[in-house]
Amino acid sequence: MVTSPSRNVMVVADPTPQSAAALQYALSHALVERDKLILFHIGNPNSWKNTISTFLRRPNHSAALAPNSVLDGASGTDTDFLDQMKRACEVAQPKINVRVEKTDMDGKDKATIILSKSKALGIDLIIIGQKRSLSSAILGYKRQNGSVKAAKTIDTVDYLIENSQCTCVGVQKKGQNGGYVINSKTHKNFWLLA
Repeated sequence: MVTSPSRNVMVVADPTPQSAAALQYALSHALVERDKLILFHIGNPNSWKNTISTFLRRPNHSAALAPNSVLDGASGTDTDFLDQMKRACEVAQPKINVRVEKTDMDGKDKATIILSKSKALGIDLIIIGQKRSLSSAILGYKRQNGSVKAAKTIDTVDYLIENSQCTCVGVQKKGQNGGYVINSKTHKNFWLLA
């Protein structure tokens, strides 16, 4: 029997539904038994959004470990949601080696940090959650301050897909059982049914 070599797979981990969907996709469609999974989180200690989201987040005392509810019960701290993501991985794929890597923004943009870390860790596959509106998916335009910019702009996920030395997959969850929309260098807006 021929076994494939293990791969280093990075899932960009944030306390967002998009990141939870990326992890769910990785666990159900991308990872095989010998792979190593790195949950990579980039913290931004100066972000006012972190403070507000922590304040507004509802506690849920029956935190489930299922990948699609990986963020339930998170209090908003890096440790809480990362621990929940790691536990969800261990439950869904007990033979996968999972570890957490964290770094801070340090004045750099997110895409640069992810590319640098993926190169340093010898990553074979990056999986990142993607949030797209219909207009940005079709037109490629990004809204800023309520107006559509005339020039096409590129978001972090698109930048990673185009500039990563390894395969990078942007994942967008569609409904409860609707599957995923996948973006990579070779597939744009590819529907993958659950």
